[in-house]
Amino acid sequence: MKTPDLSLSDLGSYFPDDFTPEQRAKAQTIFLKELAASSHKFYRGKTVTMPKAGIYGFNWFNVYYTPGVSMVSTTIRDNNDASFELSNRGNLVAVVSDSTRVLGDGDVTPSGGLGVMEGKAFLMKYLGGVDGVALCCNSYNKEGKHDAEKIIDFVKMLEPSFGAVNLEDISQPNCFKVLDTLREECDIPVWHDDAQGTASVTLAGLTNALKVVGKEMKDVRVVLMGAGAANSTIARLILADGADPEKMVVFDTKGGLHKGRDDVKADKAFYRKWELCEATNPKRINSEEEAFKGADVVIGASQPGAIKPEWIKTMAPKAIVFACANPVPEIYPYAAKEAGAYVVATGRGDFPNQVNNSIGFPGILKGALLVRARKITDEMAIAAAHAVAKYAEEKKGINPDYIMPTMQETEVFAQEAADVAMQAIKDGVARVELTWDEVYNTTLADVKEARAIIDLLQTNEFIKAPDLKMLEDARDKAVAAVK
Repeated sequence: MKTPDLSLSDLGSYFPDDFTPEQRAKAQTIFLKELAASSHKFYRGKTVTMPKAGIYGFNWFNVYYTPGVSMVSTTIRDNNDASFELSNRGNLVAVVSDSTRVLGDGDVTPSGGLGVMEGKAFLMKYLGGVDGVALCCNSYNKEGKHDAEKIIDFVKMLEPSFGAVNLEDISQPNCFKVLDTLREECDIPVWHDDAQGTASVTLAGLTNALKVVGKEMKDVRVVLMGAGAANSTIARLILADGADPEKMVVFDTKGGLHKGRDDVKADKAFYRKWELCEATNPKRINSEEEAFKGADVVIGASQPGAIKPEWIKTMAPKAIVFACANPVPEIYPYAAKEAGAYVVATGRGDFPNQVNNSIGFPGILKGALLVRARKITDEMAIAAAHAVAKYAEEKKGINPDYIMPTMQETEVFAQEAADVAMQAIKDGVARVELTWDEVYNTTLADVKEARAIIDLLQTNEFIKAPDLKMLEDARDKAVAAVK
Protein backbone atom coordinates (compact mmCIF):
# COMPACT_ATOMS: atom_id res chain seq x y z
CA MET A 1 0.00 0.00 0.00
CA LYS A 2 1.77 3.11 -1.24
CA THR A 3 -1.07 5.65 -1.18
CA PRO A 4 -4.13 6.21 1.02
CA ASP A 5 -6.37 5.65 -2.02
CA LEU A 6 -9.49 3.64 -1.23
CA SER A 7 -11.11 3.19 -4.61
CA LEU A 8 -13.72 0.45 -4.85
CA SER A 9 -11.61 -1.60 -7.27
CA ASP A 10 -8.64 -1.63 -4.88
CA LEU A 11 -10.44 -2.48 -1.65
CA GLY A 12 -10.58 -6.22 -2.21
CA SER A 13 -6.82 -6.41 -2.78
CA TYR A 14 -6.20 -5.54 0.86
CA PHE A 15 -7.21 -9.05 1.95
CA PRO A 16 -5.80 -12.55 1.38
CA ASP A 17 -6.61 -14.18 -1.96
CA ASP A 18 -7.89 -17.32 -0.24
CA PHE A 19 -10.66 -15.47 1.62
CA THR A 20 -14.13 -16.70 0.78
CA PRO A 21 -16.71 -14.12 -0.35
CA GLU A 22 -18.20 -14.20 3.15
CA GLN A 23 -14.81 -13.62 4.80
CA ARG A 24 -14.00 -10.81 2.38
CA ALA A 25 -17.33 -9.07 3.04
CA LYS A 26 -16.87 -9.30 6.81
CA ALA A 27 -13.25 -8.15 6.56
CA GLN A 28 -14.28 -5.09 4.53
CA THR A 29 -16.81 -4.09 7.19
CA ILE A 30 -14.31 -4.43 10.04
CA PHE A 31 -11.58 -2.68 8.02
CA LEU A 32 -13.78 0.34 7.29
CA LYS A 33 -14.91 0.60 10.92
CA GLU A 34 -11.33 0.42 12.24
CA LEU A 35 -10.16 2.97 9.70
CA ALA A 36 -13.07 5.25 10.60
CA ALA A 37 -12.06 5.22 14.27
CA SER A 38 -8.41 6.03 13.58
CA SER A 39 -9.00 8.62 10.84
CA HIS A 40 -11.60 10.53 12.88
CA LYS A 41 -9.13 10.72 15.75
CA PHE A 42 -6.42 11.86 13.32
CA TYR A 43 -8.56 14.67 11.87
CA ARG A 44 -10.62 15.35 15.03
CA GLY A 45 -13.79 15.20 12.98
CA LYS A 46 -14.51 15.99 9.33
CA THR A 47 -15.69 19.60 9.13
CA VAL A 48 -14.47 23.07 10.08
CA THR A 49 -15.86 26.61 9.74
CA MET A 50 -13.89 28.88 7.41
CA PRO A 51 -14.47 32.55 6.47
CA LYS A 52 -15.41 33.19 2.85
CA ALA A 53 -15.03 37.00 2.88
CA GLY A 54 -11.63 38.55 2.24
CA ILE A 55 -9.54 40.82 4.51
CA TYR A 56 -7.98 43.65 2.49
CA GLY A 57 -6.90 45.92 5.30
CA PHE A 58 -7.83 46.62 8.93
CA ASN A 59 -11.07 48.50 8.23
CA TRP A 60 -12.63 45.45 6.61
CA PHE A 61 -13.15 44.21 10.17
CA ASN A 62 -15.33 47.28 10.69
CA VAL A 63 -17.26 46.42 7.52
CA TYR A 64 -17.90 42.81 8.51
CA TYR A 65 -18.56 43.59 12.17
CA THR A 66 -19.29 46.87 13.92
CA PRO A 67 -20.24 49.53 12.92
CA GLY A 68 -20.84 48.53 9.29
CA VAL A 69 -22.79 45.34 9.93
CA SER A 70 -25.58 47.34 11.61
CA MET A 71 -26.92 48.05 8.13
CA VAL A 72 -27.26 44.30 7.56
CA SER A 73 -29.18 43.87 10.82
CA THR A 74 -31.69 46.61 10.13
CA THR A 75 -32.19 45.51 6.54
CA ILE A 76 -33.04 41.98 7.65
CA ARG A 77 -35.22 43.41 10.44
CA ASP A 78 -37.34 45.17 7.83
CA ASN A 79 -37.39 42.19 5.46
CA ASN A 80 -36.53 38.80 6.91
CA ASP A 81 -36.15 37.28 3.44
CA ALA A 82 -33.11 39.54 2.96
CA SER A 83 -31.28 37.16 5.33
CA PHE A 84 -31.01 34.69 2.45
CA GLU A 85 -28.94 37.22 0.48
CA LEU A 86 -27.04 39.11 3.20
CA SER A 87 -25.88 36.04 5.15
CA ASN A 88 -24.96 32.45 4.41
CA ARG A 89 -28.47 31.34 5.39
CA GLY A 90 -29.51 30.68 1.79
CA ASN A 91 -26.92 27.91 1.44
CA LEU A 92 -26.87 26.62 5.01
CA VAL A 93 -28.47 23.44 6.33
CA ALA A 94 -28.87 22.32 9.94
CA VAL A 95 -28.24 18.58 10.27
CA VAL A 96 -30.39 17.79 13.31
CA SER A 97 -30.56 14.53 15.25
CA ASP A 98 -31.24 13.22 18.74
CA SER A 99 -29.04 10.20 17.83
CA THR A 100 -31.67 7.65 18.83
CA ARG A 101 -31.50 5.57 15.64
CA VAL A 102 -27.96 5.84 14.26
CA LEU A 103 -27.29 3.34 11.46
CA GLY A 104 -27.52 -0.18 12.93
CA ASP A 105 -26.34 0.93 16.37
CA GLY A 106 -29.60 2.39 17.69
CA ASP A 107 -29.52 4.96 20.49
CA VAL A 108 -25.90 6.13 20.86
CA THR A 109 -26.60 9.11 23.20
CA PRO A 110 -26.97 12.63 21.76
CA SER A 111 -23.28 13.29 21.09
CA GLY A 112 -22.82 9.77 19.71
CA GLY A 113 -24.39 10.87 16.44
CA LEU A 114 -21.84 13.60 15.75
CA GLY A 115 -19.76 11.41 13.43
CA VAL A 116 -22.75 10.72 11.20
CA MET A 117 -24.01 14.31 11.27
CA GLU A 118 -20.56 15.69 10.44
CA GLY A 119 -20.40 13.13 7.64
CA LYS A 120 -23.70 14.43 6.31
CA ALA A 121 -22.38 18.00 6.33
CA PHE A 122 -19.17 16.82 4.66
CA LEU A 123 -21.09 15.17 1.81
CA MET A 124 -23.41 18.16 1.42
CA LYS A 125 -20.42 20.39 0.73
CA TYR A 126 -18.44 18.00 -1.46
CA LEU A 127 -21.36 16.67 -3.50
CA GLY A 128 -23.83 19.56 -3.52
CA GLY A 129 -21.90 22.70 -2.70
CA VAL A 130 -24.10 23.16 0.38
CA ASP A 131 -22.86 24.20 3.82
CA GLY A 132 -24.05 22.06 6.73
CA VAL A 133 -23.77 22.22 10.52
CA ALA A 134 -24.01 19.11 12.72
CA LEU A 135 -26.46 19.70 15.59
CA CYS A 136 -27.08 16.78 17.95
CA CYS A 137 -29.74 17.61 20.53
CA ASN A 138 -30.91 16.07 23.80
CA SER A 139 -34.54 15.00 23.38
CA TYR A 140 -35.07 13.63 26.90
CA ASN A 141 -38.01 15.09 28.82
CA LYS A 142 -38.41 15.28 32.61
CA GLU A 143 -39.66 11.69 32.67
CA GLY A 144 -36.46 10.47 31.03
CA LYS A 145 -38.14 9.60 27.72
CA HIS A 146 -37.29 10.81 24.23
CA ASP A 147 -39.86 13.49 23.43
CA ALA A 148 -40.74 14.53 19.88
CA GLU A 149 -41.84 17.96 21.13
CA LYS A 150 -38.30 18.68 22.35
CA ILE A 151 -36.94 18.19 18.83
CA ILE A 152 -39.79 20.19 17.30
CA ASP A 153 -39.11 23.12 19.62
CA PHE A 154 -35.37 22.91 18.96
CA VAL A 155 -35.83 23.12 15.19
CA LYS A 156 -38.32 25.98 15.45
CA MET A 157 -35.84 27.91 17.58
CA LEU A 158 -32.98 27.52 15.09
CA GLU A 159 -35.10 28.12 11.95
CA PRO A 160 -34.13 31.82 11.55
CA SER A 161 -30.47 30.89 11.03
CA PHE A 162 -30.84 28.23 8.34
CA GLY A 163 -32.18 27.80 4.83
CA ALA A 164 -33.22 24.19 5.44
CA VAL A 165 -33.16 21.47 8.08
CA ASN A 166 -32.04 17.90 7.48
CA LEU A 167 -33.46 15.57 10.14
CA GLU A 168 -31.42 12.45 10.71
CA ASP A 169 -31.39 9.27 12.81
CA ILE A 170 -34.48 9.94 14.92
CA SER A 171 -36.19 6.78 16.15
CA GLN A 172 -39.80 5.95 15.37
CA PRO A 173 -42.49 6.89 16.13
CA ASN A 174 -41.01 10.32 17.02
CA CYS A 175 -39.54 10.69 13.53
CA PHE A 176 -43.01 10.76 11.94
CA LYS A 177 -44.45 13.40 14.26
CA VAL A 178 -41.32 15.56 14.10
CA LEU A 179 -41.23 15.61 10.31
CA ASP A 180 -44.94 16.02 9.65
CA THR A 181 -45.28 18.81 12.24
CA LEU A 182 -42.23 20.77 11.11
CA ARG A 183 -43.02 20.42 7.40
CA GLU A 184 -46.25 22.29 8.01
CA GLU A 185 -45.21 24.76 10.72
CA CYS A 186 -41.79 25.89 9.45
CA ASP A 187 -41.26 28.32 6.59
CA ILE A 188 -38.12 26.53 5.36
CA PRO A 189 -37.75 22.96 4.09
CA VAL A 190 -37.57 20.39 6.86
CA TRP A 191 -36.51 17.09 5.36
CA HIS A 192 -36.03 13.70 7.00
CA ASP A 193 -33.27 12.09 5.01
CA ASP A 194 -33.71 8.62 6.52
CA ALA A 195 -37.30 8.73 5.26
CA GLN A 196 -37.71 10.94 2.18
CA GLY A 197 -34.06 10.77 1.12
CA THR A 198 -33.79 7.00 1.33
CA ALA A 199 -37.17 6.64 -0.35
CA SER A 200 -36.15 8.89 -3.24
CA VAL A 201 -32.91 7.05 -4.05
CA THR A 202 -34.59 3.67 -3.59
CA LEU A 203 -37.26 4.65 -6.08
CA ALA A 204 -34.50 5.74 -8.48
CA GLY A 205 -32.72 2.41 -8.15
CA LEU A 206 -35.92 0.41 -8.43
CA THR A 207 -36.95 2.34 -11.55
CA ASN A 208 -33.78 1.30 -13.35
CA ALA A 209 -33.69 -2.20 -11.89
CA LEU A 210 -37.16 -2.82 -13.33
CA LYS A 211 -35.94 -1.60 -16.71
CA VAL A 212 -33.00 -4.01 -16.53
CA VAL A 213 -35.29 -6.99 -15.86
CA GLY A 214 -37.99 -5.81 -18.28
CA LYS A 215 -40.83 -5.39 -15.78
CA GLU A 216 -43.33 -2.58 -15.08
CA MET A 217 -43.89 -0.94 -11.69
CA LYS A 218 -47.63 -1.53 -11.83
CA ASP A 219 -47.20 -5.27 -12.40
CA VAL A 220 -44.61 -6.31 -9.83
CA ARG A 221 -45.10 -7.90 -6.45
CA VAL A 222 -43.09 -6.03 -3.82
CA VAL A 223 -42.02 -7.17 -0.34
CA LEU A 224 -40.59 -4.66 2.12
CA MET A 225 -38.66 -5.97 5.12
CA GLY A 226 -38.89 -3.41 7.89
CA ALA A 227 -41.52 -0.76 8.56
CA GLY A 228 -39.51 2.07 10.05
CA ALA A 229 -39.10 5.60 8.74
CA ALA A 230 -37.22 4.43 5.63
CA ASN A 231 -39.46 1.63 4.37
CA SER A 232 -42.69 3.38 5.39
CA THR A 233 -41.74 6.28 3.15
CA ILE A 234 -40.27 4.04 0.45
CA ALA A 235 -43.61 2.26 0.26
CA ARG A 236 -45.47 5.57 0.04
CA LEU A 237 -43.32 6.91 -2.80
CA ILE A 238 -43.37 3.64 -4.73
CA LEU A 239 -47.15 3.56 -4.50
CA ALA A 240 -47.34 7.21 -5.57
CA ASP A 241 -45.20 6.34 -8.58
CA GLY A 242 -47.47 3.57 -9.82
CA ALA A 243 -47.00 0.40 -7.77
CA ASP A 244 -50.10 -1.68 -7.03
CA PRO A 245 -50.89 -1.63 -3.28
CA GLU A 246 -52.63 -4.99 -3.55
CA LYS A 247 -49.32 -6.52 -4.67
CA MET A 248 -47.29 -5.06 -1.79
CA VAL A 249 -46.55 -6.65 1.59
CA VAL A 250 -44.68 -4.76 4.32
CA PHE A 251 -43.24 -6.58 7.35
CA ASP A 252 -42.41 -5.25 10.78
CA THR A 253 -41.05 -7.30 13.69
CA LYS A 254 -44.49 -8.79 14.37
CA GLY A 255 -45.41 -9.86 10.84
CA GLY A 256 -47.14 -8.47 7.79
CA LEU A 257 -48.96 -5.16 7.90
CA HIS A 258 -52.67 -5.37 7.07
CA LYS A 259 -56.06 -4.17 8.29
CA GLY A 260 -56.15 -6.89 10.93
CA ARG A 261 -53.18 -5.45 12.82
CA ASP A 262 -55.12 -4.00 15.74
CA ASP A 263 -51.87 -3.44 17.64
CA VAL A 264 -50.77 -0.88 15.05
CA LYS A 265 -54.22 0.71 14.85
CA ALA A 266 -54.34 1.18 18.61
CA ASP A 267 -51.07 3.13 18.76
CA LYS A 268 -51.82 6.55 17.26
CA ALA A 269 -48.12 7.44 17.21
CA PHE A 270 -47.62 4.87 14.42
CA TYR A 271 -50.15 6.48 12.09
CA ARG A 272 -47.85 6.17 9.07
CA LYS A 273 -47.59 2.43 9.62
CA TRP A 274 -51.37 2.16 9.97
CA GLU A 275 -51.77 3.92 6.61
CA LEU A 276 -49.82 1.03 5.06
CA CYS A 277 -51.96 -1.48 6.95
CA GLU A 278 -55.03 0.04 5.32
CA ALA A 279 -53.56 0.33 1.83
CA THR A 280 -51.56 -2.88 1.29
CA ASN A 281 -51.64 -6.66 1.71
CA PRO A 282 -55.38 -7.34 1.29
CA LYS A 283 -54.70 -11.11 1.54
CA ARG A 284 -53.27 -10.54 5.02
CA ILE A 285 -50.09 -12.47 4.32
CA ASN A 286 -48.24 -12.85 7.61
CA SER A 287 -45.17 -14.97 6.86
CA GLU A 288 -42.07 -14.04 4.89
CA GLU A 289 -41.97 -17.45 3.23
CA GLU A 290 -45.41 -16.91 1.72
CA ALA A 291 -44.72 -13.31 0.72
CA PHE A 292 -41.46 -14.14 -1.07
CA LYS A 293 -43.00 -16.84 -3.26
CA GLY A 294 -43.29 -15.33 -6.73
CA ALA A 295 -42.31 -11.83 -5.53
CA ASP A 296 -40.44 -9.68 -8.05
CA VAL A 297 -38.85 -7.21 -5.63
CA VAL A 298 -37.71 -7.27 -2.02
CA ILE A 299 -36.51 -4.11 -0.30
CA GLY A 300 -34.80 -4.45 3.05
CA ALA A 301 -34.36 -1.63 5.56
CA SER A 302 -34.20 -3.72 8.69
CA GLN A 303 -31.31 -5.71 10.17
CA PRO A 304 -28.56 -8.20 9.21
CA GLY A 305 -29.89 -11.66 8.39
CA ALA A 306 -33.45 -10.49 7.79
CA ILE A 307 -33.47 -11.84 4.20
CA LYS A 308 -32.85 -15.58 3.87
CA PRO A 309 -31.30 -17.19 0.76
CA GLU A 310 -33.98 -19.88 0.75
CA TRP A 311 -36.67 -17.19 0.44
CA ILE A 312 -34.93 -15.58 -2.53
CA LYS A 313 -34.87 -18.96 -4.28
CA THR A 314 -38.68 -18.90 -4.37
CA MET A 315 -38.95 -15.44 -5.93
CA ALA A 316 -39.97 -14.77 -9.54
CA PRO A 317 -37.40 -15.00 -12.34
CA LYS A 318 -34.97 -12.06 -12.54
CA ALA A 319 -35.67 -11.12 -8.94
CA ILE A 320 -34.56 -7.75 -7.56
CA VAL A 321 -33.10 -7.62 -4.02
CA PHE A 322 -32.29 -4.36 -2.25
CA ALA A 323 -30.54 -5.19 1.03
CA CYS A 324 -29.97 -1.70 2.41
CA ALA A 325 -29.38 -2.10 6.14
CA ASN A 326 -26.19 -0.30 7.16
CA PRO A 327 -23.44 -1.07 7.83
CA VAL A 328 -24.23 -4.80 7.48
CA PRO A 329 -26.92 -5.62 4.88
CA GLU A 330 -29.79 -8.07 5.39
CA ILE A 331 -27.95 -10.42 3.04
CA TYR A 332 -24.60 -9.94 1.35
CA PRO A 333 -24.67 -9.49 -2.44
CA TYR A 334 -22.74 -12.69 -3.17
CA ALA A 335 -25.27 -14.75 -1.17
CA ALA A 336 -28.26 -13.08 -2.81
CA LYS A 337 -26.79 -13.75 -6.26
CA GLU A 338 -26.08 -17.37 -5.38
CA ALA A 339 -29.73 -17.72 -4.35
CA GLY A 340 -30.88 -16.49 -7.76
CA ALA A 341 -31.28 -12.71 -7.49
CA TYR A 342 -30.65 -10.96 -10.82
CA VAL A 343 -30.14 -7.38 -9.55
CA VAL A 344 -28.73 -6.80 -6.07
CA ALA A 345 -28.20 -3.47 -4.35
CA THR A 346 -27.01 -2.45 -0.89
CA GLY A 347 -26.56 0.81 0.98
CA ARG A 348 -22.78 0.45 0.95
CA GLY A 349 -20.29 2.06 -1.39
CA ASP A 350 -17.87 -0.87 -1.38
CA PHE A 351 -20.30 -3.05 -3.37
CA PRO A 352 -21.87 -2.38 -6.80
CA ASN A 353 -25.27 -0.65 -6.89
CA GLN A 354 -25.08 1.54 -3.82
CA VAL A 355 -28.63 2.67 -3.09
CA ASN A 356 -27.80 5.24 -0.46
CA ASN A 357 -29.28 8.65 0.27
CA SER A 358 -25.85 10.19 -0.37
CA ILE A 359 -26.81 10.25 -4.05
CA GLY A 360 -29.99 12.16 -3.21
CA PHE A 361 -29.88 14.72 -0.42
CA PRO A 362 -27.04 16.97 -1.72
CA GLY A 363 -28.85 17.66 -4.99
CA ILE A 364 -32.33 17.75 -3.49
CA LEU A 365 -31.37 20.22 -0.79
CA LYS A 366 -29.41 22.35 -3.24
CA GLY A 367 -32.37 22.62 -5.60
CA ALA A 368 -34.70 23.51 -2.74
CA LEU A 369 -32.30 26.14 -1.39
CA LEU A 370 -31.72 27.85 -4.72
CA VAL A 371 -35.42 28.57 -5.22
CA ARG A 372 -35.86 29.16 -1.47
CA ALA A 373 -38.51 26.49 -1.17
CA ARG A 374 -40.73 26.50 1.89
CA LYS A 375 -40.90 22.70 2.00
CA ILE A 376 -39.81 19.59 0.12
CA THR A 377 -42.90 17.84 -1.17
CA ASP A 378 -43.21 14.15 -2.02
CA GLU A 379 -43.49 15.24 -5.66
CA MET A 380 -40.07 16.90 -5.37
CA ALA A 381 -38.61 13.68 -3.95
CA ILE A 382 -40.12 11.69 -6.84
CA ALA A 383 -38.76 14.23 -9.34
CA ALA A 384 -35.32 13.70 -7.82
CA ALA A 385 -35.68 9.93 -8.18
CA HIS A 386 -36.58 10.22 -11.84
CA ALA A 387 -33.65 12.59 -12.41
CA VAL A 388 -31.19 10.14 -10.85
CA ALA A 389 -32.58 7.17 -12.78
CA LYS A 390 -32.56 9.09 -16.06
CA TYR A 391 -29.00 10.27 -15.53
CA ALA A 392 -27.69 6.72 -15.00
CA GLU A 393 -29.55 5.37 -18.02
CA GLU A 394 -28.52 8.15 -20.40
CA LYS A 395 -24.94 8.72 -19.31
CA LYS A 396 -23.64 5.17 -19.03
CA GLY A 397 -26.42 2.74 -19.79
CA ILE A 398 -27.83 0.51 -17.08
CA ASN A 399 -27.10 -3.17 -16.39
CA PRO A 400 -27.45 -5.57 -13.43
CA ASP A 401 -24.34 -4.08 -11.77
CA TYR A 402 -25.06 -0.43 -12.60
CA ILE A 403 -28.53 0.88 -11.83
CA MET A 404 -27.44 4.02 -9.96
CA PRO A 405 -24.90 6.77 -10.50
CA THR A 406 -22.07 6.90 -7.99
CA MET A 407 -21.03 9.85 -5.84
CA GLN A 408 -18.15 10.42 -8.29
CA GLU A 409 -20.56 11.42 -11.07
CA THR A 410 -20.73 15.13 -10.32
CA GLU A 411 -23.31 16.17 -12.87
CA VAL A 412 -26.04 13.97 -11.40
CA PHE A 413 -26.35 16.33 -8.42
CA ALA A 414 -26.76 19.36 -10.66
CA GLN A 415 -29.39 17.61 -12.78
CA GLU A 416 -31.21 16.46 -9.66
CA ALA A 417 -31.12 19.97 -8.15
CA ALA A 418 -32.55 21.50 -11.33
CA ASP A 419 -35.41 19.00 -11.59
CA VAL A 420 -36.24 19.41 -7.89
CA ALA A 421 -36.24 23.20 -8.21
CA MET A 422 -38.59 23.06 -11.20
CA GLN A 423 -40.94 20.78 -9.27
CA ALA A 424 -40.85 23.15 -6.30
CA ILE A 425 -41.93 25.98 -8.59
CA LYS A 426 -44.66 23.77 -10.06
CA ASP A 427 -45.85 22.81 -6.57
CA GLY A 428 -46.05 26.46 -5.53
CA VAL A 429 -43.58 26.19 -2.64
CA ALA A 430 -40.71 28.25 -4.15
CA ARG A 431 -40.09 31.85 -3.09
CA VAL A 432 -38.12 32.69 -6.25
CA GLU A 433 -38.29 31.37 -9.79
CA LEU A 434 -35.18 30.33 -11.69
CA THR A 435 -34.77 28.49 -14.96
CA TRP A 436 -33.61 24.89 -15.14
CA ASP A 437 -30.30 26.02 -16.62
CA GLU A 438 -29.75 28.59 -13.88
CA VAL A 439 -30.14 25.97 -11.14
CA TYR A 440 -28.05 23.41 -13.01
CA ASN A 441 -25.18 25.79 -13.74
CA THR A 442 -25.14 27.31 -10.24
CA THR A 443 -25.10 23.88 -8.62
CA LEU A 444 -22.34 22.59 -10.87
CA ALA A 445 -20.23 25.70 -10.26
CA ASP A 446 -20.68 25.48 -6.48
CA VAL A 447 -19.78 21.78 -6.41
CA LYS A 448 -16.67 22.35 -8.51
CA GLU A 449 -15.65 25.25 -6.28
CA ALA A 450 -16.07 23.13 -3.12
CA ARG A 451 -13.95 20.36 -4.60
CA ALA A 452 -11.31 22.81 -5.84
CA ILE A 453 -11.01 24.25 -2.32
CA ILE A 454 -10.58 20.78 -0.82
CA ASP A 455 -8.01 19.88 -3.49
CA LEU A 456 -6.11 23.10 -2.76
CA LEU A 457 -6.09 22.38 0.98
CA GLN A 458 -4.83 18.84 0.34
CA THR A 459 -2.16 19.99 -2.12
CA ASN A 460 -0.86 22.54 0.40
CA GLU A 461 -1.16 19.99 3.24
CA PHE A 462 -3.56 22.07 5.30
CA ILE A 463 -5.50 18.81 5.03
CA LYS A 464 -2.87 16.20 5.74
CA ALA A 465 -2.96 12.69 4.27
CA PRO A 466 -3.44 9.88 6.80
CA ASP A 467 -0.40 7.84 7.71
CA LEU A 468 -0.34 4.67 5.59
CA LYS A 469 0.23 2.69 8.77
CA MET A 470 -3.32 3.64 9.71
CA LEU A 471 -4.62 1.65 6.75
CA GLU A 472 -2.26 -1.24 7.39
CA ASP A 473 -3.29 -1.50 11.06
CA ALA A 474 -6.98 -1.45 10.11
CA ARG A 475 -6.36 -4.12 7.48
CA ASP A 476 -4.42 -6.32 9.91
CA LYS A 477 -7.14 -6.08 12.56
CA ALA A 478 -9.81 -7.00 10.00
CA VAL A 479 -7.88 -10.01 8.74
CA ALA A 480 -7.15 -11.23 12.28
CA ALA A 481 -10.82 -10.89 13.28
CA VAL A 482 -12.04 -12.91 10.31
CA LYS A 483 -9.47 -15.71 10.30
